[in-house]
Amino acid sequence: MSQDTEVDMKEVELNELEPEKQPMNAASGAAVAVAGGAEKNGLVKIKRWWHKGALYRIGDLQAFVGSDEGNLAGLKGHLDYLSTLKVKGLVLGPIHKNPKDDIAGTNLEEIDPTLGSTEDFDNLLQSAKKKSIRVILDLTPNYRGQNSWFLPTDVTTVATKVKVSVLELMAGIRVILDLTPNYRGQNSWFLPTDVTTVATKVKDALGFWLQAGVDGFQVRDVENLKDAFSLLADWQNITSSFSEDRLFIAGTNSPDLQQIMSLLGSTKDLLLTNSYLSTPGFTGEHTKFLVTQYLNSTGSHWRSWSLSQAGLLSSFIPAQLLRLYQLLLFTLPGTPIFSYGDEIGLQVAAVSGQPMEAPVMLWDESSFSNVSGFLSVNRTVKGQSEDPDSFLSLFRRLSDQRGKERSLLHGDFHALSSEPALFSYVRHWDQNERFLVVLNFGNVGVSTSLATSSLPASTSLPASADVLLSTQPGRQEGTSLTLERLHLEPYEGLLLRFPYVA
Repeated sequence: MSQDTEVDMKEVELNELEPEKQPMNAASGAAVAVAGGAEKNGLVKIKRWWHKGALYRIGDLQAFVGSDEGNLAGLKGHLDYLSTLKVKGLVLGPIHKNPKDDIAGTNLEEIDPTLGSTEDFDNLLQSAKKKSIRVILDLTPNYRGQNSWFLPTDVTTVATKVKVSVLELMAGIRVILDLTPNYRGQNSWFLPTDVTTVATKVKDALGFWLQAGVDGFQVRDVENLKDAFSLLADWQNITSSFSEDRLFIAGTNSPDLQQIMSLLGSTKDLLLTNSYLSTPGFTGEHTKFLVTQYLNSTGSHWRSWSLSQAGLLSSFIPAQLLRLYQLLLFTLPGTPIFSYGDEIGLQVAAVSGQPMEAPVMLWDESSFSNVSGFLSVNRTVKGQSEDPDSFLSLFRRLSDQRGKERSLLHGDFHALSSEPALFSYVRHWDQNERFLVVLNFGNVGVSTSLATSSLPASTSLPASADVLLSTQPGRQEGTSLTLERLHLEPYEGLLLRFPYVA
């Protein structure tokens, strides 16, 4: 049975529930309430596969796999590892042929021969599908060049021509001359021709790779596109028209909410990665403001959560908050998206000699030959796999919980009032087990009593809740904590659970 026609056992399980125990109905496959809202009986189905877990980005194939086998065949050998992370999709590339800043030579339908062949890619696709990992292909056109969409080269050329012409005319002649370059053309600054060429290449590539069996696409730096919303809507429509089970992701470096919303528009099922959460001010109060504002602004859109369109978490947040952000991204309503290395807390700046944008993935001791300076084995995948308190162990546990708990999958979200250093919220879904997330962004321990005035009448906090996990070693799973005087260590995050009570 193909993955496209495979019966979703979670949906079967939901359908077989007695009517009075079924979760409430939701638009677009998810129910998200920032504040307020009453529960009622009904039927819900998770309509899209990317609603069910995290996505994992591998932007630089050679850096991820390793220089000796950094190609598609080498990536295939790491699919078992990706399975242990419980990720639902792999965002790969770009891997297409792209001579730097060469529009004519860029071929979005041809694999860069240094990374493998079409046959290698097909083998990867088939192997990934067998492991229930979807493959999303990055088609950002000019990924090796000065600008992802080829624009600055022409802008610079035109600007130079204008500058030279002005200098030549400054020889004492008092004439005001209109130097609009392409005044007879479609656009005064020549850009639409190239935009049209690139847009056509992308459109053709979408059809080509959809037929080849990919599960979706990504393009980045879309803030640089002229008429970006129209193009994104068109590309999204092509993708979803082939199958509603195909995903389109757009990425922007912008942290500005207004610009993000203009890019997102009303396009159905478009995921937009951005730098909104990386706005400086990593406190509980500030993070609460950012999250609740984003939830309110995006309305019924299915959200994605990341700190950038491509980079590592460690490039944007302090090292002591990395575990906290793992917990945050996995428990917010929407799809968490991580880059390779986030699961082991890979810190680019701490690895001497590594490129900032594509650090070498630290698999085991053999990876040390690709970097300079001393590195401990507990920084590697091998070392962390054997440590129950490691970044990797925490990531795996969170990913597992995110994929199987209905309240985390599609539950309502309610932020709580607490100390300025804290950000706390409840995730709940009908009669299923509830989850309380408490994050201490401060460098000192905090004892707090969580205010529940923002919770709806149908949802209340109990006197105590059980520890499911902590971002810090030492907390025993199953320990009951009193919520009236809850204590958190510096930079500690807690995922607590408590049962539904009628």
